[in-house]
Amino acid sequence: MKALALFSVLATAKLLAVAGRDLPLSAWTPLALFWQDALVALVFAAVDLALRKKPVAIWILFWLIAGYAAVNVVLTRVLSSPLTWQMSRAAGGALTDSIRHYLTPGNLALMATVMFAAGIFATIGGRVGRRCRAAQPALVGRHCRAATAIAGLSRTEHIGLFALALLAILGAVGSDRVDCGGLHRNALVALVDSASPRVRSRPAIASNNWRATGADNRSGEDLTSLRGAAAGRNVVVIALESTGARSLRCYGGQEDPTPNLTRLAGTSLLFENTYSVYPESIKGLFSVLCSRYPAFDTRAEDYARIRTPSIAEVLARDGCRTALFHSGRFMYLGMNAVIQQRGFETLADAGDIGGNFNSSFGVDEPATVERMLAWIDALPRGQRFFLHYLPIAGHHPYATPERGPFRESDDAGQYLNALHFGDDALGEFLEGLKVRGLDTHTLFVIYGDHGEAFGQHQGNYGHTLFLYEENIRVPLLVALPGAWHEGKRVRRAASLIDVAPTLLDLLGLKVPADYQGASLLEPRQQSALFFTDYSLPLAGVRDGQWKLITEVGSSRVKLFDLETDPDEICNVAGQFPERVTEWCGRLAEWTSTQKTLVLRPAQVARNDARP
Repeated sequence: MKALALFSVLATAKLLAVAGRDLPLSAWTPLALFWQDALVALVFAAVDLALRKKPVAIWILFWLIAGYAAVNVVLTRVLSSPLTWQMSRAAGGALTDSIRHYLTPGNLALMATVMFAAGIFATIGGRVGRRCRAAQPALVGRHCRAATAIAGLSRTEHIGLFALALLAILGAVGSDRVDCGGLHRNALVALVDSASPRVRSRPAIASNNWRATGADNRSGEDLTSLRGAAAGRNVVVIALESTGARSLRCYGGQEDPTPNLTRLAGTSLLFENTYSVYPESIKGLFSVLCSRYPAFDTRAEDYARIRTPSIAEVLARDGCRTALFHSGRFMYLGMNAVIQQRGFETLADAGDIGGNFNSSFGVDEPATVERMLAWIDALPRGQRFFLHYLPIAGHHPYATPERGPFRESDDAGQYLNALHFGDDALGEFLEGLKVRGLDTHTLFVIYGDHGEAFGQHQGNYGHTLFLYEENIRVPLLVALPGAWHEGKRVRRAASLIDVAPTLLDLLGLKVPADYQGASLLEPRQQSALFFTDYSLPLAGVRDGQWKLITEVGSSRVKLFDLETDPDEICNVAGQFPERVTEWCGRLAEWTSTQKTLVLRPAQVARNDARP
């Protein structure tokens, strides 16, 4: 009866995790929701039979699984996903403050409820099991011994295991018929499954144009007259942490948490529909620095082997002094592997900068700004420079050393205050350059590394787990103070992978041949590609007015018309099967080929060199 008791615990945890969620109304829904819990219980029953003479070990395993399920109730309620292998790698010391943020009395009570239920079900299961086995000899005398005593189990246990097996089979079928948004996953199954490859590699075909657009044949805004407009200037690139386009006034936001950025936008090129390639900072940084896509099933360390020259390397060869300043810590998620040997003469993170306010994730932005201006002051007079600034204001748990102008009663308000705090520091930095007479000799590129969600879609919080607009649509501004005095808004789709070639085009420099992005000065329409593999493996595309999101390895797909449905509420995939088939096929080709390009770059280079 231990397996049945464990299933009862897992089912209790699942009910607590999905309570209040709007799940599909279907007869298949309960089967789809609990089939993986039944599967885990069946595997546990097999282990129980194999270790029949070691009951203490079995009970230890029972309590370990129950405890793991209890922790995952909170994770699933907060993030709409049990712990995955990718999430576990990200949960390092830098996130201590974020983890502590969720150790609330309510969440602790949820975990305690699961453990209390485990104690009750274990007690009931033990008593019923003993009674059934005590009654077994009498039953055997009246019925067939083979039917009631296989492997030493009672008839009740046989019936229970049969019911679990039936639930597992029917539920596996039902999970393809209803979309529970990943909430059907058992915590253990999700962890094991996420540790296996989501995408298979395929031979790299460098000539494939994955971003070809099918939306319309119209050209976009022609900005080629700006080619070389920034020649000879310094370059400052700023990656705004967790800053989604929809949160900003210059992108239509109701509030204005970044007034300095809003003022700068008034005289900037503003790209209205820019998308992060991957809604996480480290791989996203690689896509910006080297104009190369990251890939499914890869770690930051895999990118160290890719020798595509970064922006810093190109500019260093052009005579610039180069530096990267990060208010966070380079050790987080293997960032060191992405930034080392990329042409940066100076690399400074929170440990080097110090600061007046320290969190587990890094230091305060004013301290970083002070350090950056000191670095600029130390350069020889007239020396051109390239500076890449990675602030952390905006990162969860949105803590700031001082109160902001927005409400602090919820995470969304605290987030706006964090953006405001970071914008104050940005203003200090811009003013510092102006005082030094450097603003009109500098090209500024400011972008959001990814967005931040606050429940705009059910269960969507943070940034890494979904591909909705709030997760991946980001600001992208290009400013040339003194060169133009009016802003221009560019509507066509863009990607952060286009930042490096656009920047080099503005400087009048040659773009490396193996960049996968394209200069946004060209009028050519292109789509934007993106993916995430932190929880459900998702890939997507923005093509004109259309946006498609598909779950890799399944038939689940969403298609939205962003012109009529900007909030991505109405899935119209069923109305456009040809469009869905075309883009799903192209995304499958892109994700599998890109994995080869990342994991076997040397082999791909040899193949490309063959006549």
